[in-house]
Amino acid sequence: MNLRRSFRNINFTIGFFITLTILLTALLSMAYTPYDPNRMNLSQRFQAPNKTHWLGTDQYGRDILSRVIKGSVNSIVVGLVAVSIGMGFGILLGSVAAFYRRGMDELIMRFSDVLYGFPAVLSAILITSILGPGTINSMIAIGIFNIPIFARLTRATSLSVWERDYVTSARAIGRSDAGIVLKYILPNILSPLIVQATVQFAIAILAEAGLSYLGLGTQPPHASWGRMLNEAQTFMGTSPYLAIFPGCAIALSVLGLNLLGDGLRDMLDPKLSRIQRVI
Repeated sequence: MNLRRSFRNINFTIGFFITLTILLTALLSMAYTPYDPNRMNLSQRFQAPNKTHWLGTDQYGRDILSRVIKGSVNSIVVGLVAVSIGMGFGILLGSVAAFYRRGMDELIMRFSDVLYGFPAVLSAILITSILGPGTINSMIAIGIFNIPIFARLTRATSLSVWERDYVTSARAIGRSDAGIVLKYILPNILSPLIVQATVQFAIAILAEAGLSYLGLGTQPPHASWGRMLNEAQTFMGTSPYLAIFPGCAIALSVLGLNLLGDGLRDMLDPKLSRIQRVI
C-alpha cells in the first residue's frame, strides 16, 4: 500500500491523524501530565475552565485535563489487549473450522453463534459480574466478545483461499497444513482482519467506557473516561463540563478509529478501489 496514495483517501487521512494524536497523547501522559491526575485539592474544586486548569477541575479539585489525558492510556491498553485476545483465538478457531470443515466447522460456528448472540456490553457485564470489577477482567470480557467476530471472518475468507491453485499445488508437493496456513492462508486474509481490528478497537473503547460508567471497569482513583462520566452525572446541572470533555474524548476516539477502518477498507478492497477509479 502506497502511503502517499493512502492520504488521498479523506476517511483514512482524518482517521489516521485523529488516532495518531490520541496515541501520542497517551504516550506523553506516561511521562508528563500538567498535574497529578489523582491529586485532590478541595480548595480548587469545581473550577470552570481557566488559564490554570484548561478544562477545569472536578468535585475533588483534580485537574480534568490531566485525567482525560491519563484516561487515554487506559482506553488504548484495554482496546489493544481485548482486540489481541479476540484476534488470537478467533483466527485460530476460524482457521481450524475452514480446514477441517464438516463436524469441527459446525461445532466452532455454533459456539461462535452463542457468543455472538449477546451484545458486547451485556456480555462484558455478565463476565465482569462473575469475575469481579477491574481493568484486567474488562479486557478479558471484551476480548471474549471479539472471538466469534474474528472466527467467523477468518473462516469465511479462508474458505475461498483454500480453493486457490497455489494452495492445491502446495499440498500436492507435500507442504504441511500448518505451513500452508502460515505461508499462504493468513497473508491473503490479513487485509480484512486489519480492517475489522480497527472497528473492534473502537467498540472496545466504548465497551470499556460503559463498564467503567457502571462501576465494573477501571476502579478509582485511576482515571477512566467512563468513570469520569459516571462521577459527572450528579453535577450536570451546575458543571456540565465535567461530562463534556471525557464524552468528547470517547466520541473522538471512536470517530477516528471508524474513519481509519473505512479508509483502510476502501484501499485494501480491490473491488471498492476499482469502483472509486471508475467514479
